[in-house]
Amino acid sequence: MGGWAIAVHGGAGVDPRLPPHRQEEAKQILSHCLRLGISALQSSLPAVDVVELVVRELESNPFFNAGRGSALTTKGTVEMEASIMDGEKRRCGAVSGVSTVKSAISLARLVMDKSPHSYLAFDGAEEFARQQGLEVVDNEFFITEDNRKMLKLAKEANSIVFDYRIPLIGRDSCGFEEGTGGMSAIEQALQMNGLPISVYAPETVGCVAVDVLGRCAAATSTGGLMNKMNGRIGDSPLIGAGTYASDLCAVSATGEGEAIIRATLARDVSALMEYKGMGVKEAVDWAIRERLEEGKGGLIAVSSNGDVTFGFNCVGMFRGCANEDGIFEVGVW
Repeated sequence: MGGWAIAVHGGAGVDPRLPPHRQEEAKQILSHCLRLGISALQSSLPAVDVVELVVRELESNPFFNAGRGSALTTKGTVEMEASIMDGEKRRCGAVSGVSTVKSAISLARLVMDKSPHSYLAFDGAEEFARQQGLEVVDNEFFITEDNRKMLKLAKEANSIVFDYRIPLIGRDSCGFEEGTGGMSAIEQALQMNGLPISVYAPETVGCVAVDVLGRCAAATSTGGLMNKMNGRIGDSPLIGAGTYASDLCAVSATGEGEAIIRATLARDVSALMEYKGMGVKEAVDWAIRERLEEGKGGLIAVSSNGDVTFGFNCVGMFRGCANEDGIFEVGVW
């Protein structure tokens, strides 16, 4: 292999009832973002610039749960989080509790490049963004009518809304029974921290890339969970859990944040490559199979030699990948 490679995701776990036109819309967005990243890589941009560029574009589209279109807290507000990591020197930046900064991923990049720290949150992150001249908007900018309706339903059901906990029944591959649309009584029994879980919510976005010089980088951004408690922090801004990059690979995770945090999932992929000599695909498959336990989620990853892969253990994952050899793939299921 060798040369550049890139992968993007728009979240793990897809409602089997999602209408075909919505599936196609997701594919078009992912294809657009892939092409944006490819053009940047072909122009010899460093991988870390490419992943920021692509995730910023994903944040701008309300289809996914990042930037505009982010999930709402129990108070009806948006609290975004993001992280970015440059594998060349393991530099990283992360933010949480961002409520007015238009691009959380660009703020995370500035934390990495322009601050003495790796992680800023809430008022400190907002203040730093203003010091750096990042564009800020009112919190209302990020809120969509669809998400207002979803929050209302979640509150009425006293539930946290997930999309990746659709029960894996009936089929080993897709995880839903013929003719049921993926719904069952089992679904109603699914819980997280004692609260029922319902379907369907949009999910996290991420990008991983390796450039022509073999430099790897990863970036992840999200609005978190619908109807989450104020102040909840998931895996996306946590280096080693939702995002990781080294001289061997770059990884971005999506799915059940609490399970991903417990597994330090993204870092585990790099460790398996470093200490067990696994290839990136083998490492991704092993981490999802052995580390997520009962959690649901997915990963995208690239290696420094130009391999690109993904894996998930739930019903579908919005994803796309491409490389210098001509591969260009976008999928949902």
